[in-house]
Amino acid sequence: MEKSYLHNPVLLKEVIDFLNPAPGQIIVDATIGGAGHSEQILRRITPGGMLIGIDRDEEALRLASERLRPFEGSFKLINKNFKYLKEILKDMGVSKANGIVFDLGISSIQMEAWQRGFSIKNDGPLDMRMDRSQNLTAKDLVNRFRETELSEIIRDSGEERFYRRIAKRIVEERRHKEISTTAELSDIILRSLPYSHNKYKIHPATRTFQAIRIKVNDELGSIQEALNALPEALEKSARCCVISFHSLEDRIAKNTFKEFKAMGLFNVLTKKPVMAEGEEVVSNPRSRSAKLRAGERL
Repeated sequence: MEKSYLHNPVLLKEVIDFLNPAPGQIIVDATIGGAGHSEQILRRITPGGMLIGIDRDEEALRLASERLRPFEGSFKLINKNFKYLKEILKDMGVSKANGIVFDLGISSIQMEAWQRGFSIKNDGPLDMRMDRSQNLTAKDLVNRFRETELSEIIRDSGEERFYRRIAKRIVEERRHKEISTTAELSDIILRSLPYSHNKYKIHPATRTFQAIRIKVNDELGSIQEALNALPEALEKSARCCVISFHSLEDRIAKNTFKEFKAMGLFNVLTKKPVMAEGEEVVSNPRSRSAKLRAGERL
């Protein structure tokens, strides 16, 4: 069994408490990843229930299928972007779900695979595609986008204060040689910044890598589209949990729930985002930046 296959799901207890899954229900895990949340949900909705697991990454679905093998017949795995939530439910003949969970951002499975090009720590090809069948890669973006486009992406999706410096250096470097690996890009970013590596709490390239990944996968647009479908996708009294890992994702969830509440469609169950504490942060460092928001369909 692979290491990434065994990774711990973030805020598991809190997700289960908010969703409150019960036998016979239909629950959607819109970002199934390593299936940690799904495994525990299936324990509670069987017998008679059905879990619909969505992921645009075929490798994630393969690992999820292995992990969920004891529940064979009680789950369906769908290889699509979760922005197609309404279409997926319609194609399955499901009118509405009894609960939906989103665990956003990059998964441990993707981060730990050097050949996927997501990680700063492990040198690999500049790829960053969650769906490896799509055409646009990080390499395409870094080597073909104009300086102004790169600057805006790094500013808006990475919230990086030195976005102009980094974009300018990328364009200068690619004139001499195509930028092909994560190590090359990371080195260019480091040489763009006015301070030494040791001045930063996180790796100085983190925000730029995040920005490129978000753009390559249209993550923010997909999140907004999926959340917009919630009123039609959820039964009355059904709940949705959204786990985000940076402010851009969290802002979309917060504002969308707020709008639904103003329209009389949702009750917001989390006035402030729920965050991991104590043992979970120690045992699963990824949980440190996780924020959970939950809403209930009225």
